[in-house]
Formats: sequence, structure tokens, C-alpha cells
Amino acid sequence: MSNPYLATTLPDELPDNPMAWAEAWLQEATRQSVQRNPNSMTFVSVAADGKPSARVVLCKTFVADPGYVVFYTNYESRKVAELRSHADVAATFHWDSLGRQIRIEGIAVFSPASESDEYFATRDWGSQIGAWGSDQSAPLESRQALREQVRDRARSMGVNVSDDLQSIDGDEVSVVARPEHWGGIRIWPTYIELWIEGVDRIHDRAGWSRTLTPTGKHNFDASPWIGSRLQP
Repeated sequence: MSNPYLATTLPDELPDNPMAWAEAWLQEATRQSVQRNPNSMTFVSVAADGKPSARVVLCKTFVADPGYVVFYTNYESRKVAELRSHADVAATFHWDSLGRQIRIEGIAVFSPASESDEYFATRDWGSQIGAWGSDQSAPLESRQALREQVRDRARSMGVNVSDDLQSIDGDEVSVVARPEHWGGIRIWPTYIELWIEGVDRIHDRAGWSRTLTPTGKHNFDASPWIGSRLQP
């Protein structure tokens, strides 16, 4: 039986929960390994002076209901400094080989510490050390200076890394705790748009909006989605 989420067009009666469709598209892109990082998304934030900036991040969690996505980053980075000023953000997934795109606009909040701890523990030790070793977005004298900084910080935590950072000196891998300046960002969409490529540019496109009401630092109550088909 074919997967209805992977049809070449959206149904005539738009779905009540577009996040379920978006999640299915991400799962299919991952299953097919359509690119090296099928979970990559362009994340856009806005600085205090109103200037936007964009970069690619990796979506590590996609929760269709109640509806949010999560990526992880250094909390001292430029992107986080910007979302502290403006919580309104945008993100885009695009899979050219599948002819599908997802656009998201919404509110960014910090993930619960427990969520960030749980994910951090799944990372390999090199990525864990990297979270401690890099002051993301800060000026850097040279690449060699960065390598020395990472090595020295690892050793200060009792991790005996080799000078070339290629191995741990010893038989056991040390347990590395998550740094407080590193963790998850949840994007709660207030708007999501699904796009399917069509022949002769007769694409299929629809957008859905909802209202979010805060219920704490990490979560929201959400109104039902209201969808509308859009001209391509």
C-alpha cells in the first residue's frame, strides 16, 4: 500500500496537521539518503538592529504533535544572541531530488536541560569535546590556535587527548558532561508551508497557520491549524 504522505500532490481536502506530512517527508528523505545530511535546514534569525542572517543547522528532533523541531548549538553563538533579541525565526528544508520543500516560521525557545543532556550523551566523544572547545562565532587567530584550545580544554577536564586530536591516550573514554553554554533550540511553528514540485511549474503549495500560547519556558498550547492552498 502506497504511503499517502508521499503522493505527488496534496489531497483536495488539506490535512488537519501539516506537521505529520512534514515529518513523513523528512523520514523519506532520510530513508533514501537523498543527501549527506537530509535533516539539514536553513535557519534564519534576526539581530537586534533588524538585520537577518542565515545558516544551515541539523534538525535532530521532529515532533509532529504538538508540533516543534529541535536543533543543537552553542548558546553563545551569533544565532542565539540574535534569537535572544528576536524569538521570531524561520527555517527551510529543501530536497531537490524529491521535489519537496518545507518552510517554517515560528518562535524559538531553549530546550529543557534534560532534553539537551539526553542528546549530548549520544554524541561521540569528539563532538562532545568540540562543544567545550569552540567559542562559536568568536574571532580566531588561526586554525592551529583552535586545535590547541580544544586540546587544552579537553585535558583540563581529564580527557587525555593526543596532540593531533585523533585519539584518546588511555584505555577508557572519559565521561564528558554537557557544557551549560550548549544545548537545544526548539522551533515552534506558527506557520508551515508544504511545497511539491509539479510539471510545467504547476507546483502544489499550501500554508497553515496557528496561534501559540506560552505554558512555560519550553512549551506552548497551540490552536488548531488553519490551512489554505496557495498559487505556486
